[in-house]
Amino acid sequence: MRLYTPEFEIIDENDDFLLVDKPPHLMVHPSVPGNPPTLLCGLEALCVYELQTGGQLSLINRLDRETSGLVLVAKHKKAARTLSKAMERREYRKSYHAIVWGWPEEEEFLVDGPLLRKGEVTESPIWVKQTVHPDGKESRTRFRVEERFEKNTGNGTRFTLLQCFPETGRMHQIRVHAQHAGHSIVGDKIYGPDENCYLKFIETGWTEALEKTLLMNRQALHASGFGWRELEWSCDLPEDMRSFLTQQG
Repeated sequence: MRLYTPEFEIIDENDDFLLVDKPPHLMVHPSVPGNPPTLLCGLEALCVYELQTGGQLSLINRLDRETSGLVLVAKHKKAARTLSKAMERREYRKSYHAIVWGWPEEEEFLVDGPLLRKGEVTESPIWVKQTVHPDGKESRTRFRVEERFEKNTGNGTRFTLLQCFPETGRMHQIRVHAQHAGHSIVGDKIYGPDENCYLKFIETGWTEALEKTLLMNRQALHASGFGWRELEWSCDLPEDMRSFLTQQG
């Protein structure tokens, strides 16, 4: 039976780890003093007994603040070492769902595009922005069309729900590869229709103008599947992505 907390859902738990369904807009880890509540803070409150008896929480995979879905958390140092080594050996099977602009020509396609920080090769107003470049690190993502649909918006009418299977784990990999394939993720402030949306958002916060351009207030990307050894987990699309899919026409 699943256990619910006010901010996130526990998908599975044992003596070694927790698997959590993180909602969008929740940071996984504090970055500077005074940040809003984070996933780690919530887990520490939930695992008071374990922490008081020698446990230590460690995030094994991390998601961007706006990306929702599955996060694996070790509950003690030994588990953290085991699970981190499994990550280094690429033992985990990870899948995502993304809503993107347009209809891909093929039902399945691979983006094999090395990634590096864009500022290393050209001027970029966004320090963290990544780009496909031959000098970058090996990066591959497989995509599979799950559903094509039409939706009357002020910024496009054709959209696709994609399954995304990252074969490597670079920063912003799925988002960059989706853009590189010509199908940016809906709501993506950096890799969507205009990177200035990100700069404007930092300056003003969410506005009606940004909503008209981006359609969603966060990138429509959800870590929906996670597997390791004989274990498989999944979690449903969050409400905002379900709403975008169902309110068609």
